[in-house]
Amino acid sequence: MKDILAKNSTLIRGRIAEVCDEHNRDVDDISIIAVTKSFPASLISTAVAAGFHYIGESRVQEAESKIEELGRIACYHLIGHLQTNKAKKAVQLFDVIQSVDSLKLAVEINKAAGSEKRTIECYIQVNSSGEDQKFGIAIDDCLELFKKTSEMENIKLTGLMTIGPLTNDENSIRSAFSRCRELYHKGKDICGSGFEHLSMGMSDDYPLAIAEGSTTIRLGSALFGPRPVKA
Repeated sequence: MKDILAKNSTLIRGRIAEVCDEHNRDVDDISIIAVTKSFPASLISTAVAAGFHYIGESRVQEAESKIEELGRIACYHLIGHLQTNKAKKAVQLFDVIQSVDSLKLAVEINKAAGSEKRTIECYIQVNSSGEDQKFGIAIDDCLELFKKTSEMENIKLTGLMTIGPLTNDENSIRSAFSRCRELYHKGKDICGSGFEHLSMGMSDDYPLAIAEGSTTIRLGSALFGPRPVKA
C-alpha cells in the first residue's frame, strides 16, 4: 500500500498543480483529506507517514475503534452523515465535523461540545445538487443555518461542504460547485474571516471542484485504490 499511495499521490499532486495553473490558483491553498473509511487503522498510519495529516471517516462507530487504536496521530474529520443521537460521541472523537445539515443537529453538537468543555470546528453541509438521495441542507435554507450556528457558543463554524451530483455531465457538476462557491462567500460575510474552508470534490470530480474554488478535496479511492469488499 505504501508504494501505491506514493504513486497515486504523485499523480494527484501533479493534476492539482495543472488545474491550479490553468485557473490561476495557488496549490498551497488546496488541502487533501485522505478518506480511510472501510480501510483498516494501519492505512491511517501509512497515510500519516506519507504526509497526509487530515483523515476523513464517514461513520462514527468505525472511526471510534481506529482512533482508540491509533490515538491522535492526525486531524480527524467526520465527513459522513451524523445522526443527532451520535453527536456526543462525534464531538469526543473528531477534530472537525463537516456534515452539519440541520439546526437540530447543530444544537445537539453545541450541547455535546459544551458538556465536553470544548469548542468543535464544524462545516455546514449543503445539498447543492438538489438530489433526493443526498444529505445536506437545501440551498435556500443554508444562510439561516449559517447565522444560527455561528452564534452557538461551543461551535466554531469554519466552512461549507458539499457532495457533487452523481452524473458524468461536467457542466452539471461545475454548476453545483459554482452555487456552493457563491454560498461560501455569503457564509464568509456572515461568519467572518474564520470561515475559510470550501470542502468539495472527491476522487472522481476534484479537478472540477478546484476549478470552481474548492479549498479542500476529499480523496479515498484516488489515493488508496478500491475499497475492501466486506464479506
